[in-house]
Amino acid sequence: ILITEQRTKSESSGFTHIEVLNYLSFIKKDTLVVHRLNECVERKNTNYVNKYLLNANKVADHSIFVSGWLKTLYVNQGFNRRNSTVIYAGADKSIFNRDSYKEWDKKNPLKIVTHHWGANWNKGFEYYLLLDSYMEKTKWKDKIEFTYIGNIPKNVKFKNSKLIAPLAGQDLAKEIKKNHLYITGSANEPSGNHHIEAAQCGLPILYLNSGGIPEYCEGFGIMFNNKNDFEEVLEKSVQKYDTLSKKMNAYPHDSKTMSKDFLNLFESMLENKQKYLQERIINLNTSFVARKIYQLKRERFAK
Repeated sequence: ILITEQRTKSESSGFTHIEVLNYLSFIKKDTLVVHRLNECVERKNTNYVNKYLLNANKVADHSIFVSGWLKTLYVNQGFNRRNSTVIYAGADKSIFNRDSYKEWDKKNPLKIVTHHWGANWNKGFEYYLLLDSYMEKTKWKDKIEFTYIGNIPKNVKFKNSKLIAPLAGQDLAKEIKKNHLYITGSANEPSGNHHIEAAQCGLPILYLNSGGIPEYCEGFGIMFNNKNDFEEVLEKSVQKYDTLSKKMNAYPHDSKTMSKDFLNLFESMLENKQKYLQERIINLNTSFVARKIYQLKRERFAK
């Protein structure tokens, strides 16, 4: 069983860790369970997600993190690093690819783009507004253009940028490919899909040194640290565009690679099934899982 979203209110949730416990208790107790973690409170300034995921994770025989940064964050908060793996995310290459993408010709303005479905401030709006203001400067005017695709906070007003409603699939890929450079200012993002989709389309990435994103973008763009070095790094991106653009053909993160990594893990777990089951027995003795299974059994037999 693969748990990818244990929160019942999420549209992508197929089943929760409690339902998995029920399945292990009453249907097939030797089923192996994998839990993929891709979220944290640091990303959206919430106050419950990490504790909830750590609790749900106790049902798992193996844990998958979408970045080393996220794994370290959870280890520091009490996660048992036993049986855990980092598997990087990837997008569908049949949609997000270099087909019809055209590199910057240096004659026309450099077109910069980003896209986010969520409108949380931490997605990088501090830097997107800064970029928007640059287009009023003599230094940048008529030399760069900026397009934002997606939703924005109510208090954000772009003066000089192009705003496009949220897109998905082929429509999104087509719009991304109209640009030359991608920017992400997203803070504490465990992995993110936005920069992956852009990189697969061939756009070099201008990215914030935060969260797991540097693990995905290192070698395929230029990193900035804060507002103090942002303009300097933007200048470097313009100067080194040709060099950066040539590297994008080697971008390694796509959905096929990710899927192979998952499959290899599943096959390895099945080959070592008895080891996993033995470790589960040992760890169930005093864990939340043991108590919850006991509770479920009592409730079932009481009926």
